[in-house]
Amino acid sequence: MEPIREGDLAPDFTAATQDGETITLSQYRGQKAVVIYFYPQDGTPICTRQACRFRDAYEEFLDAGAVVIGVSGDALERHRAFAQTHCLPFHLVSDADGAIRQAYGVRKRFGFLPDRVTYLVDKEGIVRLVFGAAFSAQRHVDQALHVLKGLE
Repeated sequence: MEPIREGDLAPDFTAATQDGETITLSQYRGQKAVVIYFYPQDGTPICTRQACRFRDAYEEFLDAGAVVIGVSGDALERHRAFAQTHCLPFHLVSDADGAIRQAYGVRKRFGFLPDRVTYLVDKEGIVRLVFGAAFSAQRHVDQALHVLKGLE
């Protein structure tokens, strides 16, 4: 599948969260922008920094009218522990079969390591940001906030 680009309609998905809820991207349509960030694995150094940076900026995202959803292939139990350990206030969803990652065209780095990509989807479901930086945690947060605040 081709990667999703800015200006494309974001592929809808339904997934279970670490809290046992089921969310659908389209449930936010017309109400909130959505930051979807794909990351390799809970508990690794860069992934932990990235999650904690999204946590630390979470109020800014809420104030700007957005929710944050983290996506990795980890099991929900692992997401639950990761979220509890780091007091993450946003949803983490399990993409164990890779279907969400495939729908967005997120590739694997070096053929095996899931890439780190952040998308900002506006209230109408249009992708307004596609940002990839495998070894940077902060830039994902900065870029998403910058574009989000420009939508207001």
